[in-house]
Amino acid sequence: MSKLQRFFQRPTVRFITVTLVYFAIMMVLFYLYDYSGINQAKFIYNDF
Repeated sequence: MSKLQRFFQRPTVRFITVTLVYFAIMMVLFYLYDYSGINQAKFIYNDF
């Protein structure tokens, strides 16, 4: 366990890990925003 902790305390490993976590959070938020349909038409005859 001590080896694993020392591995994650390296600055480059920590930076890559934090970047990947933030990227995953942003992807989930973008997916939820797209899934909510905020930019979709509210009325079926909107284009007529």
